[in-house]
Amino acid sequence: MVPIRSLELADSPAIAAHLLALESRDRYMRFGYLASDEQVQRYVKGLAFGRDEVFGIYNRRLELIGLAHLAYSTDPALKSCAEFGVSVTGRVRGRGYGTRLFDRALAHARNEGVEMMFIHALSENTAMLGIARKAGATVRRDGAESEAYLLVPPADLASRVSELFDEHLAQTDFRFKVQARQFWDFLATLQEVRQGVRGARR
Repeated sequence: MVPIRSLELADSPAIAAHLLALESRDRYMRFGYLASDEQVQRYVKGLAFGRDEVFGIYNRRLELIGLAHLAYSTDPALKSCAEFGVSVTGRVRGRGYGTRLFDRALAHARNEGVEMMFIHALSENTAMLGIARKAGATVRRDGAESEAYLLVPPADLASRVSELFDEHLAQTDFRFKVQARQFWDFLATLQEVRQGVRGARR
């Protein structure tokens, strides 16, 4: 079980740090072009937390190592559509985090009444397209780029309860990690004070 929590505006610094730390190729795969630091910062500032949904995976050091963005269509004629994008820190890739983020976003989209989810990716991004195909998406390739679309089943009681449980677990896990980090920082500070006292005595 990988705790994945809904992110808020307060998580923006962590989101920016995660995206800026991506290696050049990973940044290229995420955005479809080699986004500059300035473009990444603009993307983060433009995140519409009140409309879209952003999900993240934090490690024990409170580093954001996985990020997903579920962007809802702003076109009234396509209000039941959403687009999915994801990135995972290089050193933890291969652990299934991308798939878990996709599943979490899909579950939320389902409960929000989304009928079709789109994924726009470079054709060479086989990992992302593989996740989409595994979920049952139809993938269409057009040269260097590919489009995948997935019909989302309607929500039911089980899907709603499952999402509530997952979000509660993720929030509890995050609070525990924050408290643990604060505790260890306190111990480190205390140790420095003790060392200083011992040095003074000598």
